[in-house]
Amino acid sequence: MQALQPKVILGVAAHPDDLDFGMSGSIARWVNEGATAYYLILTNGNKGSEDRTLKPKQLREIRRQEQRAAAKILGVSEVFFCDYNDGELDCCKPVKNDIAKIIRQIKPDVVMTMDPTMVYDAPRGFINHPDHRAAGQATLDAVYPLARDHLAFPELLKKGLEPHKVGTVLLVNFDHSNFAVDISEVIETKLRALGAHESQFAHKQQTLDLVRDINKQSGSKLKVAYAEEFVRIDIQ
Repeated sequence: MQALQPKVILGVAAHPDDLDFGMSGSIARWVNEGATAYYLILTNGNKGSEDRTLKPKQLREIRRQEQRAAAKILGVSEVFFCDYNDGELDCCKPVKNDIAKIIRQIKPDVVMTMDPTMVYDAPRGFINHPDHRAAGQATLDAVYPLARDHLAFPELLKKGLEPHKVGTVLLVNFDHSNFAVDISEVIETKLRALGAHESQFAHKQQTLDLVRDINKQSGSKLKVAYAEEFVRIDIQ
């Protein structure tokens, strides 16, 4: 498979911290190599806490601040936030419109998101969050065909947002991949960015050690120290 050297990257996810778990090492590497990166977070993350003293509005602001802090560590140029409620994200026209709008605005050559086909993993005792699946499917739909076709979302065209064709999509899927990125030089940057999401960790170091181990296992397949794996789709 041909090497990938993005110029403009858009990461799309349901919640603050999703991108930093699955793909921030690759983003940090490419930013260091000259790429411009953006995040689009679709939900407000207002349910993701075990702290019963926190109100949803408080949590929303905390998680936005954490995401901005993480993005700064990685060199992400801007974080765009939608305000759909955590746990209630649908793969629907308004969500697709929001994603297509940002795609047309920043014109990424690479879009990164979660694989919507990853529903569960019985051996791991894992069910993928429905917001993750909705975000992944809505992103794929926005990439093709909605951001590309001028007759889709005519209101965007009226605002001067011309259609844009994305060249490559990278999907995070825990069980399947056809592409990997060596993140050995930026693994500590990734972990610092992930660690900025303080509200999400009951046992922070344990979580960071787990992520490090996952990236180490992926790196062993490439014969490097650390890597991130993706399903890569080069759009024809």
